[in-house]
Amino acid sequence: MPPIESLLSPGLQFGLEHSNLTCWVICGSLALLSITSWAVILSKHFLLSRVHRANLSFLREYRESNHPLELFQQREHHEFSPFYHIYHAACREIAWYLLGEDEPGATFAARLQGAGRITPSQMGAVQTAMERSVAEAALRLEARMSWVATALSSAPFLGLLGTVWGILDAFSTMTDAANTAGLAALAPGITTALVTTVLGLLVAIPTMVGYNFLVNRIRSMVVRLDNFASELSAGFDRTFVDHRFSTEVLPSMNALGSPSMPAFTGTSSSPLPTTMHVAHARA
Repeated sequence: MPPIESLLSPGLQFGLEHSNLTCWVICGSLALLSITSWAVILSKHFLLSRVHRANLSFLREYRESNHPLELFQQREHHEFSPFYHIYHAACREIAWYLLGEDEPGATFAARLQGAGRITPSQMGAVQTAMERSVAEAALRLEARMSWVATALSSAPFLGLLGTVWGILDAFSTMTDAANTAGLAALAPGITTALVTTVLGLLVAIPTMVGYNFLVNRIRSMVVRLDNFASELSAGFDRTFVDHRFSTEVLPSMNALGSPSMPAFTGTSSSPLPTTMHVAHARA
């Protein structure tokens, strides 16, 4: 295997050979940012793959079940599936409104046979629970992505900082030299300064590719969560919600009584306000 030095360009190798303390500090910071960001990217990639497989497994079991609450009654657990958590949150709300308990007990199936239906307003609470579960799943999927965004945005600026710092040092060294001037004296400092910019771009460009890849996967996963919540809401609405109109009637106007108004007596000495006076008063 060829040595690492042979894989570097001559200019980059020359710059690393003449690097100063500032250059090495910035290069170390860039290496730390790269390691952190790629650790997050790879771990998030494997997590999303595992979540996708868990969602497919749960969705297959849910669509093969004979009753919408069958998996809830059997206490099936799919810990890595956000679909399962959305389903479980909805089932807990429905079980509470139907049976007065949010966990299936020994008599859950028997009591469910004699249970009625829930109202549309109660179904709204079930939908709120599903929306809350979707939001929590989205937050878990997006966790630690800010670390990657920080590395992506700060790496070029760190490289630019090292370049500007190195150029200032190079000009300062050339000015302090007694008899040396010209490009030969300036070249080592300039090359060392440009090393940090190159390394900053080498950190930022692959991180940007990985970050965009993960963002697209997370966005598509959140869309699937919303679609599953909509599908679940529609199925529960058809099965458990009573959409019949209520027989309750509004009270009549007579039951409300008459408004209290001061009675007018014709013995008052003040004249009745005319339409012009009323309009003037309103103006």
